[in-house]
Amino acid sequence: MKEMVIELLPEISEIKDRDLQDKVIACWQEAIDYRKWSRAELQSIPFTLLAENVKINFIEHVRTCTRLVIAIDQVLDQAYGSRKTAVNRDHLIAGTLLADVGKLFEYDKKADGTVYKSTHGRYLRHPFTGVGLGFKHDVPEAVLHIIAVHSKEGQGEKRSAEAIIFHHADFIDFELVQ
Repeated sequence: MKEMVIELLPEISEIKDRDLQDKVIACWQEAIDYRKWSRAELQSIPFTLLAENVKINFIEHVRTCTRLVIAIDQVLDQAYGSRKTAVNRDHLIAGTLLADVGKLFEYDKKADGTVYKSTHGRYLRHPFTGVGLGFKHDVPEAVLHIIAVHSKEGQGEKRSAEAIIFHHADFIDFELVQ
């Protein structure tokens, strides 16, 4: 399954810290295995259940957000150099890749392939489940923070630089592709 995760999310290789890469992969493996999501399902389920007729799939959204945060960080580096607020790019990428992994618990599937909000999802939204999964796999707290505050659950919380970048990239993709 590790190979499937890396093939679906090649941006994992952008994380320089191999230990952190392995932790990100382990989270994805466990989340995929929870409901036995297939490669085809992961590439077809909608990235959100909050809108109808969503044409962007879950994996596309995760990959797009990851490429967006890398580009944003690179542009800020080029524009401001040492004047820019420090950003841990490994944490930024890992947090982006893990922010929505909890949706694989939040969603369930019917025999006909229809995806719906699971019982788990009615009680716990994906940021909570993602943090729990990351905690279980010893993901650094700075990365857990990105997962925790990326969505409405983070409103009013002080976000790290990495969490700010991801939060905006996530909502750019969410609001422009529905």
